[in-house]
Amino acid sequence: MKVLIADDDADLRELIAFSLSQAGYLVIKAGDGRAAVRRFEEEAPDLVVLDVNMPGLSGFQACEAIRRSSRVPVMMLTVRGEEEDLVRALGLGADDYLTKPFSPRTLLARIKALLRRAGMEPSAALATGRVALDLEEHTVRIGAGEAVRLTKLELRLLQMLLANAGHTVSSDRLLIQVWGHRSGGDRQLLKQLVHRLRQKIEADPAAPALLRTAAAGYKLVVD
Repeated sequence: MKVLIADDDADLRELIAFSLSQAGYLVIKAGDGRAAVRRFEEEAPDLVVLDVNMPGLSGFQACEAIRRSSRVPVMMLTVRGEEEDLVRALGLGADDYLTKPFSPRTLLARIKALLRRAGMEPSAALATGRVALDLEEHTVRIGAGEAVRLTKLELRLLQMLLANAGHTVSSDRLLIQVWGHRSGGDRQLLKQLVHRLRQKIEADPAAPALLRTAAAGYKLVVD
């Protein structure tokens, strides 16, 4: 399940992203309204969380732009609690509204409720082709093989690759997703993590058929 978080408060954005990643969601981040609309078009997330007060385009304007082409669930965040803001957000097509400050646990509960109402309740299992990932058990199964236990970092890496199966995911994007922020890891650590994961999922780790190296990153081939 992929969630787009758009907020110009970098600390809050990273906190929300980390909390959702820990809960098993794939997170896409944007620091302003224009970036939010661009990332939405590029990534096609399953749910969008928009701060109202952002530079460039406001959350209201970003919501309006998203609603021109999609009915994906949208939640608005704001420091204000005025009724007119709530009415405006709902009038533009937002599905829910949360006033700052809030706890990550509250946001997560509201996101889960919003997905349930939209008939999109997340599953603990993620499967594409012959690769099946169990987010709760931290295991992966390749075809009819036995389930293999994964570490938390291996799980995050494989989750990101599986969600983008067949497409190259850049090393920079993987570093952000796996370690939480740009300074959380480096390319050498990523290479080591890929090596360890290949030992668990490849029939021949020296000649990987599933987790392949690409020019700018890595790609999971599941056919």
